[in-house]
Amino acid sequence: MLKGQVAIVTGASRGIGKGIAIKLAEQGMKLSVIGSSEDIHKSADDIKRKGFADVLPIQADISNESQVKEVVERTLQEYKQIDLLVNNAGVGFFKQVDETTLEEWKKVFEVNVQGVFLGSKSVLPYMKEQKSGTIITISSDVARYTIPNGSAYTATKYAVQGFSGSLAQEVRKYGIRVGTINPGMVDTYFAESEQGLEEKKDWLKVEDIANAVVYMASAPKHMMIDEIVLHPFVQDYPIA
Repeated sequence: MLKGQVAIVTGASRGIGKGIAIKLAEQGMKLSVIGSSEDIHKSADDIKRKGFADVLPIQADISNESQVKEVVERTLQEYKQIDLLVNNAGVGFFKQVDETTLEEWKKVFEVNVQGVFLGSKSVLPYMKEQKSGTIITISSDVARYTIPNGSAYTATKYAVQGFSGSLAQEVRKYGIRVGTINPGMVDTYFAESEQGLEEKKDWLKVEDIANAVVYMASAPKHMMIDEIVLHPFVQDYPIA
């Protein structure tokens, strides 16, 4: 169902974003992969070495409006259409409120919220014109409850959940679907951690999130999946 379609995946240099890009390529999608550093070119090369030729790497800051617009323009120049946007890029840190600087607070909102807003806004004119498209944001299970020492990160995920719900209602008349995927603990590089640590062996894997993206994006046209929440069995979490 996704074969021949075009996807933009942000935060695709490594971890969840790279895993999503690989999984979408396996489905036959053409890709623009976005990252904030030159590592995005290595990520694209890794994907191409797996036998997938249609991978366009773009280094861009997703919180910068002009750079996000360029991502969309280059994608359209290369592929002539945009069918799927995966807002995956995100940052996080864990500190008490009185230890959090204003600069840290602003940065996490710029990437996690402003980036989602700009990416979504920039693809909407093209999706509206073609009367189809899907926007998926990789959020977090803390969009459903709160945690100590995570005020900034948690606040951004509540904001993303609200934004996505409102946007979904705005654009459904154009045939555009909007949803969030909210994972719990994932074995990845989040918050400067390392992937593959022994303590994370029973956590969710990158492929679990990528499979959820494929499931949501592949839903029949008459069906809209608003939200997918995933947790590893080992995670204790409050019931929202």
